[in-house]
Amino acid sequence: MVKGSCECKSVIFELDGTLKPSIACHCSQCRKTSGHYWSVTEIEIEKFNFLKDSGLKWYSSSEEAKRGFCKECGSSLFFKFNNEDKIYVGSGTLDGETNLKTGMHIFVADKGDYYDISDELPQYQEWN
Repeated sequence: MVKGSCECKSVIFELDGTLKPSIACHCSQCRKTSGHYWSVTEIEIEKFNFLKDSGLKWYSSSEEAKRGFCKECGSSLFFKFNNEDKIYVGSGTLDGETNLKTGMHIFVADKGDYYDISDELPQYQEWN
C-alpha cells in the first residue's frame, strides 16, 4: 500500500497494487499545469482510494481527459482519460520510498527548449 497527498493534505489517497514505471510527459499541458515536465505512474481505478478529497478539483483539459488538482494548495495530482479504468498519479505526490523508476519519455516533440533529456530511456514523439 502506497499513500500520497497534495502539499497541504486536503487530498490524501492510497494505491493498493503494483505501480507501473513512471512516464515522463513533456506535453505543453503537463508543463503548464506543473511548471516542468510531469512524471506519473499508472494504476487501475479499483486499486485507488481517496482517504480525503475535500480539496480535490477536476479540470477537463480536453474532450478526452481531465486533471485533478488541489484547489487549496494548487498541487497537480492526477490525470484520467474519460474512457479508461485507470488513473495516472503524479509520482512526486507519493509518500516515502516508492522504488519507482522512469520507464519512458512521451510527447518529446513538445518538450521545452530550456532543458535536455539526457538519459537513454525510450523517447516517443507522441503517445498512443
